[in-house]
Amino acid sequence: MKWSEICIHTTNEAIEPISNILHEAGASGVVIEDPTDLVKEYDTTFGEIYQLNSEDYPDDGVIVKAYLPLNSFLPETVDGIKESINGLLSYNFDLGLNKVTISEVHEEEWATAWKKYYHPVKISQRFTIVPTWEDYEPVSTDELIIELDPGMAFGTGTHPTTVMSLQALEATVQKGDTVIDVGTGSGVLSIGAALLEASHVRAYDLDEVAVKSARENTELNSVNEVVTVGQNNLLNDVEGQADIIVANILAEIIVRFVDDAYKLVKNGGTFITSGIIMNKKEEVKEALTKAGFLIEEVMVMEDWVAIIAKKEQ
Repeated sequence: MKWSEICIHTTNEAIEPISNILHEAGASGVVIEDPTDLVKEYDTTFGEIYQLNSEDYPDDGVIVKAYLPLNSFLPETVDGIKESINGLLSYNFDLGLNKVTISEVHEEEWATAWKKYYHPVKISQRFTIVPTWEDYEPVSTDELIIELDPGMAFGTGTHPTTVMSLQALEATVQKGDTVIDVGTGSGVLSIGAALLEASHVRAYDLDEVAVKSARENTELNSVNEVVTVGQNNLLNDVEGQADIIVANILAEIIVRFVDDAYKLVKNGGTFITSGIIMNKKEEVKEALTKAGFLIEEVMVMEDWVAIIAKKEQ
């Protein structure tokens, strides 16, 4: 099968919304080429090993790549992607060069492109993200392994927003807790909550592709009896409270449903929000506080922010 590789030369700030646009257009995942990865000092607290090749990265800006089936609908799909990306300007996103290029790749090359970017990564005291094709032996008895295949998942699970979300879950989930995952994507956060012994996790996403992906990944990780995946728009019409709600999505979307989250979190419960670019931090904090939440912790990784908020007893 032939695939089309779409490359968007943009900025770090625009990675998250452009990735979301690509997923909604039918991409199976994204590759992010950020030249700052080559010069930053990595935290090796959890034993990460980074092997990066400078030839894979642009001289400036950021390149976001995705793969779409090469078919008769491709021109319309690409035009729709370009229009949606340009629409981000109305939200004051800096798109940088905003150059879109298309090239053809074969399925074998597509698989190789994914694999060279994706290796086991230990992202917290307990969580390690492992691609399905890698042999990996846990190094401690309490290590929690999340298996993902970026051929079907939305990303590799190692983006700062996901890492912070998993770290926040690790710090808050207690055995027997109930969890709601809003905008589940690949289902990685739901899987993490289940591995932390949550009794039941409800995972929601509006995108049919995400719902299918999350179901596949929960089955892959043998947590499908704990995690229920469904199609839903944020928390609309969701009933039944939860101990923890987690949402790793855009700040602009988070602020739309903080009141719904407050109603659905139990007294003393936690609302974890991530996917927040630094310059949107105060906006989200203000919305959380206005809804009645108490800000317990603000986590920062690179240019991204995650917030742990509590509802009073």
